[in-house]
Amino acid sequence: QLFAHWEAVASTHRVSLPRDMAGPIVQMTRHNQAREPVPYVTLSQHEKCKEAAYEERRYPAGKWACVTKGEPMYEQSISMSFMKLMRYICKENSVGCYLGMTVPVLNEIHLTKEGTELEREVVTAYYLPGEFQQNPPVPMDPEICITERAPLRVITRVFYGMTTEETILREISLFWELLGSTDTVLQETYIVAAYENPSIPQRRNEIWFICRA
Repeated sequence: QLFAHWEAVASTHRVSLPRDMAGPIVQMTRHNQAREPVPYVTLSQHEKCKEAAYEERRYPAGKWACVTKGEPMYEQSISMSFMKLMRYICKENSVGCYLGMTVPVLNEIHLTKEGTELEREVVTAYYLPGEFQQNPPVPMDPEICITERAPLRVITRVFYGMTTEETILREISLFWELLGSTDTVLQETYIVAAYENPSIPQRRNEIWFICRA
């Protein structure tokens, strides 16, 4: 039943769910409550019309497991990458056990020169839980690479629902309207941070604008 539910979710992302995902899905569902947040410091919060509009944060350097995909559609790339990461988290690693889930999962995207669409290549990144930061378990899958990401300063804004190329481009453009013209952030690279699993319709996401070093 659980597998059928996830199969339906996968089909909305135009991907098919391999049978060997049944084990990781059960494990992820069982451990759903215990999710470790990626550490960060809030630097400032900004309101517009009495509502939280966006905040500035600093994330420390840390080790992430990353997969790069360039499928025809954004949702296909992130779904296929996350399935690989789920297998790694659940068992396919050098310690042979469940590593634990962290949130958010980051999807790094690039805009074309015109800024009207996304480049095909998306990097999906999972932060290794605290206990594995010093000594990350080695992935069995050669497409997963463990990378040390530098400290990151970002300006973030929450949005809810599906993440498709269309919704992401809309959120980026809304955020630019809110911020106004500024050269303190990158204009071609952005991050979509996902906090909930894809089966939740009104799931929480954030769009991150990356501050220049």
